[in-house]
Amino acid sequence: MNYLETSKELLEFIRKSASMFHTIDTVKTYLDKEDFIELKEGESWTIEKGKNYYTTRNDSSIIAFKVGSDLSDYHYQLVASHSDSPTYKVKSMPELDGPGDYVKLNVEVYGGPIDWTWFDKPLTLGGRVLVEEDGAIVSKLLYIDKDILIIPDVAIHMNREVNNGYKFNRQVDLLPLFTSGSMKKGDYNKMIAEELGVKEEQIISKDLFLVNRQEGKIWGYKDEFVSSPKLDDLECAFTSLKAFIAGSNDKVVNVYCCFDNEEVGSNTKQGAMSTLLHDTLKRLNAGLGFEEEEYHKAVAKSFLVSADNAHAVHPNHKELTDDENRTFMNQGIVIKEAANQKYTSDAFSQAVFKKICALADVPVQHFANRSNMQGGSTLGNLSNTQVSLHAVDIGLPQLAMHSSYETAGAKDPAYMIKALTKYYNSNVKIEGASKITVE
Repeated sequence: MNYLETSKELLEFIRKSASMFHTIDTVKTYLDKEDFIELKEGESWTIEKGKNYYTTRNDSSIIAFKVGSDLSDYHYQLVASHSDSPTYKVKSMPELDGPGDYVKLNVEVYGGPIDWTWFDKPLTLGGRVLVEEDGAIVSKLLYIDKDILIIPDVAIHMNREVNNGYKFNRQVDLLPLFTSGSMKKGDYNKMIAEELGVKEEQIISKDLFLVNRQEGKIWGYKDEFVSSPKLDDLECAFTSLKAFIAGSNDKVVNVYCCFDNEEVGSNTKQGAMSTLLHDTLKRLNAGLGFEEEEYHKAVAKSFLVSADNAHAVHPNHKELTDDENRTFMNQGIVIKEAANQKYTSDAFSQAVFKKICALADVPVQHFANRSNMQGGSTLGNLSNTQVSLHAVDIGLPQLAMHSSYETAGAKDPAYMIKALTKYYNSNVKIEGASKITVE
């Protein structure tokens, strides 16, 4: 696998994924090219062995599955990532006057971004708009492919202490500049209507977010790094999708999940804590003609890989990571663990995934937080509140997580695709918590 071509495709995937809604639309284009069949939640499902399907919720989460042709003793093999990234959401009444001819946009934080990294960057808007058409309200994707906003920093002459530490007020400092006289208050909706090719009065409501337009790059004299917005977690969403499409096993049901709202806790109708995964697997089981007992047996023998990026050692701050359980870019996949189970990995699930990586000849690294620091969390343990199964948390090492422009290793996406393809090609046979066989 050519790692540079893989990283170039990753950057193009991210470019097309301006919001969580665009991410799922981009995933669907990959699946549609492979003749996956869409199943709508509000309709009856007909499922056949040997065929491939997907379903969405809220147009911002998706679950796809490949149904094996020999399911006499089946189980699920899942990988889950998330479609959202930290940013700022535009409020329903967005336009703020002045001073002078200025019009700013009123935004609020989504997730946990590093605020200062959003200053002085070319920005635009992305998301969905609900419009009225022919007596119905329909959802339309919006991405304005132009630099239309900027959050200007304050000159150092007016804030002499900025380099000594400055606490930003998000209601004051983080408001993007929209116009300085060429447009006026009220032109925001006119702009959106023009972009969508509808009349202004057709617009009902909007879920729109700031999008960093800074171009993703492969860089370094030896092309060893990749930098882009949204590497957390679109790098895992992309690599797990590529592996899912490439892999197959007639004796299992392979599942690809990409959930929304991880950055705000996953506790939504389309998040990892929602009923989406439970509902989908139950309906899949019933659609195959199996009884509920078969569903419970299948889940007990199933395995989840929760894929969300990990922290690489910072070149200027090695003291922020554990002395031994730390990771580096371009040195392979990271298995993440935490005693508090914010990462769902345990010895059993780690053994399964390390075996997969050994078979794929992919290097593995281990990450644990320093014992005097509180780390983050991800979606593996949260999805387990709805569908409880053996699970491991993994990711690819990166720098500047939650910055508007993050950095990772250019070789690592290829490592992830190789390992997860081996996983999807394998039959991971689990007996309780005492025995594992990978065929």
